[in-house]
Parts: sequence; C-alpha cells; structure tokens
Amino acid sequence: MTEPLFLEDAYLFGTDAVVRAVNDQGGVTLDRSIFYPAGGGQPGDVGRLVWAGGEMAVVATVKGEGVATVLIPAEGAASPRPGTTVRQELDEAPRRAHMKMHTGLHLLSVVIPLPVTGGQIGAEKSRLDFDMPEVPADKQAVEDALNALIAADLPVSYSWITDAELDANPGLVKTLRVQPPRGSGRVRLVRIGDGDAQIDLQPCGGTHVRATGEIGRLRLGKIEKKGKQNRRVSIHFA
Repeated sequence: MTEPLFLEDAYLFGTDAVVRAVNDQGGVTLDRSIFYPAGGGQPGDVGRLVWAGGEMAVVATVKGEGVATVLIPAEGAASPRPGTTVRQELDEAPRRAHMKMHTGLHLLSVVIPLPVTGGQIGAEKSRLDFDMPEVPADKQAVEDALNALIAADLPVSYSWITDAELDANPGLVKTLRVQPPRGSGRVRLVRIGDGDAQIDLQPCGGTHVRATGEIGRLRLGKIEKKGKQNRRVSIHFA
C-alpha cells in the first residue's frame, strides 16, 4: 500500500519517502506518495526522485496492485533500491494546471446539471461529456455562469464517507461510466462552497485547488456531438 498524500494536500510538491519495491521494469513504489496516479480522466504526475548518489526522472505515474502507486522512470534511468530514503519532487506546472482544470470541470457540472458520461483533464484543455440531447441555446450564458462561480472564490474542501454510505447515497455520483475510487474502505467527497453557499458535493480522488478563484477565467470551446444524446463540452484557460 502507498499512502496517497495528495488526497490530503494537493499543494505538497516535495517530501521524503522510503522505497518499498521496484518492479522488473524499474517502476518504483514508495511508502507514501505525492504523485497522483493516472485515473478518473486525470493524467499521472511527473517529476523526480533524488537520493544520496542518484536521481531518477519520473515520466509517468500509474496505479499498481491494490492501493499501490508506481512511478515510471525515464528510459535508461537507474531506480533506487528498496529501503532507500528518497526525496520526491513534482513538476509543479502540470500539477497546478490539472488542479485548476479538475475543479473547473466540477463547476461545469454545476452550470450544466446533467448526467456526465465521460471526461478528460489536460494542462491546457479539458472536457466533460454529458447526456445532453440538445446543445445549450445560449453558450455564452453557460460560460458566464461558469466564470461567475470562479470569481465567487468559493472554498474547496474534503470529507470522507464509507463505501456503504456512498452506496446508500447514489445521487452523489454524477458520472454514469466512471465510478469513484474504492478499495480503502472509504471514499473522499469534494465540496465546493460551504453552508448555504455549497454548490457541489461529489466523490472524487483527484487533485483540486483550495478556492475557485485560483482557477482564473475559463472559456468554453466547441460543443461537439458524440452520439445521439451525447455532447462534449470543452474548457480552456482564457
């Protein structure tokens, strides 16, 4: 098991850890990780591991068996041995972009309150697919509503529920095809706003900003038809 530090603090860009295992391809599993493994439409983090006498570029992060996180080395890079204490460091720019985009997609699901059929997060462009028979009549109004929520600088916070509690509240899940991450016995909820100003609450294992104002202005891209009732809505940094 890898302790997923990113679930509690997405702004932790560097810390120490101990190597638990190295697989046949040189992939490294740490006892605790700030690296987000690819999943749920969000890319895995990249960065580096540094230890006494060595350094390894991390070019991808993926999920291993159980709740393990595996850091993929650059081709030809030497991996640290099990038991080695290493310094793990993220490349901040892509992580921060993914944090902003992921939170922006949560806001998009608020201004377009329809079932989500898919999604993908990128550092410059992201998208959600909706069960949407017709394109919104006023695309500009959707963009304005999205940016109004960003400008409101609403807090983003987390809480936890058990798998059983989630099963008892299926309405929390907005995605039709992607299920929340399970396996540890509990599921993290991401909340935007608080008290009477809460606008969104849904299970999510991704990384997010602390407040919506950090996202910056977004613009809507194309709204594409991807099936009889499926529409793809893209967002970009303005």
